[in-house]
Amino acid sequence: MSRLPKAGAAARRLRRTLAPLLAAAVLLPLAACTAQPAGPEGESGDDGKPREGTVRVLASSELADMKPLLEEARKATGITVRPTWTGTLDAVERLASGKADGAYDAVWLSSNDYLRLNPEAARRVTSETPLMASPVALGVRPATVERLGWDPEQVSWAQVHRAVAAGKLTYGMTDPKRSNSGFSALVSVASGLSGAQAALTDADVRAARPKLKEFFAGQRLTSGSSGWLASAYARNSTVDALINYESVLLSLNRKDENNSGTESGSGTATEGTGTGPEDAEAEGTAAEGTGLTVIRPRDGVVTADYPLSTLAAAPPAAKDAVRVLTEHLRSPAVQRAITAQTLRRPVVASARPAEPLSPEARRELPFPGSRSVADGLLSAYEHQLRRPSRTVYVLDTSGSMKGKRLAQLKSALTGLTGDFRQREEVTLLPFGTSVKRVRTHTVDPADPKAAPAAIRADAAALTAEGDTAIYSSLAAAYDHLGPDTESAFTSIVLMTDGENTAGRSAADFTAFYRSLPPARQATPVFPVVFGDSDRSELDRIAALTGGRLFDGTKEHGPGSLDGAFEEIRGYQ
Repeated sequence: MSRLPKAGAAARRLRRTLAPLLAAAVLLPLAACTAQPAGPEGESGDDGKPREGTVRVLASSELADMKPLLEEARKATGITVRPTWTGTLDAVERLASGKADGAYDAVWLSSNDYLRLNPEAARRVTSETPLMASPVALGVRPATVERLGWDPEQVSWAQVHRAVAAGKLTYGMTDPKRSNSGFSALVSVASGLSGAQAALTDADVRAARPKLKEFFAGQRLTSGSSGWLASAYARNSTVDALINYESVLLSLNRKDENNSGTESGSGTATEGTGTGPEDAEAEGTAAEGTGLTVIRPRDGVVTADYPLSTLAAAPPAAKDAVRVLTEHLRSPAVQRAITAQTLRRPVVASARPAEPLSPEARRELPFPGSRSVADGLLSAYEHQLRRPSRTVYVLDTSGSMKGKRLAQLKSALTGLTGDFRQREEVTLLPFGTSVKRVRTHTVDPADPKAAPAAIRADAAALTAEGDTAIYSSLAAAYDHLGPDTESAFTSIVLMTDGENTAGRSAADFTAFYRSLPPARQATPVFPVVFGDSDRSELDRIAALTGGRLFDGTKEHGPGSLDGAFEEIRGYQ
């Protein structure tokens, strides 16, 4: 695998090819960010086929903030970037399976570290060039920093662990299985607490497991996206910190300063995660706006370097276009614009990091030395280290769900059963005119197949009849979860194909919800738009409870009921 070759000849050759076309070309705009890969088409109305002057890129979803800079790149080079947004693990799987061959010209992830651990994926990349960098960092409320007596310049991962283990620090982070920032955060914590000096091994992870168990007991918020995580953090004053990329944490403060706010708690879920990592030795930045003090632990960090990587199967003209685009994005002027606009760090010496980024480097913490170590760490987090999940699925099985809609619901529920974590509690609460039979199953580590099999049987037995008592059923879900919201990540998923026609009114439910103690109000509702459901009604439920609206209106793939249920997994 090579680094960037000289691009001058490629640029001249590409421009000669494009010159007759550019005056008349209608260049495609960047797509809106989607939480799941948008499929081969990448963008709405796009057939995904190669075009002169266009680079088809499988890209980490947090890179959506590069859209203005990519538009400037189009004006300067004549090259349009056509992105399909995804997460790192999904992208690596797509590369390894060969599904990316012919569909994309390049891949642009937060890091290629995980990609390199997969030989089938790695052999499909012919060159990679870092374009910017951002380390995993800790953003802490200033009052918490003062209470803990921390000097932000000297904080280590060991100090963070001790504070969490003593019950003095709680935090939120994104889901490592579905989020680029969450995966990098998991590796940072494991590497920092293991004391490993070389590539992380299974033995390192095993040795650090007691500390990791203590550390993840302090996680109070999880999310499939950095935007929703920030919104949940703003609602929950009892959570002390966020773990995410430095650029994300600083950008949250900048948004607040500019009065644009962070992403709202409701709104259709359309994006994946945060941003990327960097080097080690502790530096703290007291950011304004949200007031987070952003700390890079002094004993090391994991850094995302955002390499733009050419795929072996790309046509020669597309490979030339990637070289030209890379040369442009690494130019000193553009590097200065990148760091100023995204708060990521430049990767060329002639461009200095923007304020408030410190120019001091940090030691790079070791990454897992093999795919089995990385996957084992992910599995341990999912099934043993993190707090378990408790979820109530509030499912509309009224008369309007008869036929195809009920079949879609059963299929979506059946598809979920392969993804439930050990220790997870899953409740199916079907409703019509009133709540029907409620069934709860817990995935037992000693027999992890039993609960999924029982859930599949319950799903198969669902029948459609009655009216639609949305609000009464939601209240029943909160009652079912009860007062204990500390021992697990609690959430409610609402799927309905219509409007409320029975039981409590919206006003009744609002009064009920607001009468709950703050600890019980912390449980969000994630409504799914399906069939003839009222999007605005569901959006109000999401906004009231601090949840998020998901789209299930399509037949297949992202935006389908299956896709919505799968996407919500990142928030549970």
